[in-house]
Amino acid sequence: MALAGAVLALLLTGTVSAQQESEQASLIGSWAGTLVIGRDSFDLTFNLTQQPDSYGAALISRQLGIYGMPAESVKLVNNRLTIRLDMLGAEYTGRLRMDDTGSKVAFIDGEWFQEGEMVPIILRPSEN
Repeated sequence: MALAGAVLALLLTGTVSAQQESEQASLIGSWAGTLVIGRDSFDLTFNLTQQPDSYGAALISRQLGIYGMPAESVKLVNNRLTIRLDMLGAEYTGRLRMDDTGSKVAFIDGEWFQEGEMVPIILRPSEN
């Protein structure tokens, strides 16, 4: 019985690793959404890249005059993405939402935090 449990654990570990690899591959690229604050709205695009041991991100917002501001840190833990932009005193935290097949990230459901305020924002794949 212990051997069967060990085999099951190995199989589950392999499944999780394959799912994580799929999430990582489908996360690379541009993700865009609209940040709405009162009557103002700002288009935001994060360009996510794969680094040797982590991710990188750069923010683009034409309305804010930002064209490739690098993020200080990008973390992906348990389907939760966190992007820190210290120059703005801001952080985006979102949960990856998978497509119907479960093999590709369909959108990122998250929040923009800045100066004690939280604003919901959904990021979707972009050709930007």
